Amino acid sequence: MNSTMLSFNRRVRTTPYSNRVEEAGVTAYTVYNHMLLPTLFDTPESDYWHLCQHVQVWDVSGERQVELNGPDAAKLAQMMTPRDLSNIELLQGKYGPICNAEGFILNDPIVIKLAEDRFWLSVSDSDVKFFAQGLAQGYGLNVKVFEPDIFPLAVQGPKADDLMARVFGEIVRKIRFFRGEILQFRGVEMYVARSGWSKQRGFEIYMPDWSLGEALWDELFANGEDLFVRAGCPQGNERLESGLLSYGNDMDEFDTPFECGLDSYLDFDADIESLSLPALKAMVGKQTRKLVGLAFDRSPHMQPSRLGGSDIEIDGEIIGEIRSQAWSFRYNKNLALAMLPLSYIDNNDSITIDGQTSIFHPIPFNFDLFV
Repeated sequence: MNSTMLSFNRRVRTTPYSNRVEEAGVTAYTVYNHMLLPTLFDTPESDYWHLCQHVQVWDVSGERQVELNGPDAAKLAQMMTPRDLSNIELLQGKYGPICNAEGFILNDPIVIKLAEDRFWLSVSDSDVKFFAQGLAQGYGLNVKVFEPDIFPLAVQGPKADDLMARVFGEIVRKIRFFRGEILQFRGVEMYVARSGWSKQRGFEIYMPDWSLGEALWDELFANGEDLFVRAGCPQGNERLESGLLSYGNDMDEFDTPFECGLDSYLDFDADIESLSLPALKAMVGKQTRKLVGLAFDRSPHMQPSRLGGSDIEIDGEIIGEIRSQAWSFRYNKNLALAMLPLSYIDNNDSITIDGQTSIFHPIPFNFDLFV
């Protein structure tokens, strides 16, 4: 770690848990939706194995909510995503990529239905609120669009059920994946969902009261000592192993769902009003690129690209880009997600970078090939 400082101001917001995160020994942050997001506490390997074996509490307040509230809330939510939301149940969350009228991805939130006229878009790192406000105004919809004071706290790891049951009651064990319940902490109601940005099982607590942040954090730690609870954060190595895409890294506003393997979330046959569906229907069969998985015995030396990834150069020509990469402590491989031309993928079954060769892996990776 170097000693570079991050300047704090109103453009980079702290969270209700920031004091506790600092006390827990955070060593690195990033900025996510204009808020602090921890990225490291001990070492990448220690953080990883602890998540896979025990339970961690994550400050993910940067996972902001865009609330759609009013008679046209469901209409606006559906307009923003090509996934059919007509059958979404109360307190259910659905992964719903948001695309513009040209079919490019603007965000990939979880769409949560809180009432018939109230939805949350639990967004990735981009300013979706302004897109939603523009649509609401432009189409004359009767809906308020705003960012509510909601500060998610994630409890992740194989012992998450035990810890959450001690704080919120045994009902948490019955919550299904991407479903939630309205539960109470110190008399305050909050949405608790079985979800989170890892594949190690867990929950997200959508805490609505800044003043309760440290109390909730302390209660989780007080009840988790024998479970070896500790502070943690989303981890690049675990999420690559799990095949979880990161908006702004693996995909952005210049990519389409077809290129990023999100075809299954495009409901072409549904009778819905979605802004992007006409353009996406016209794209069928016309994609020229694809996001694939690569695995190497060591991290390849790459040239940084202008977009923030690493250029893939073959015979002196830049043909693609590595979007994300991280070391897998479980499989002793350097995992990467790369955007490559279909013409290259169709004519080759592998690629050689910096003297190392990898076949093209599906996303999520097929780890049977590593053992």
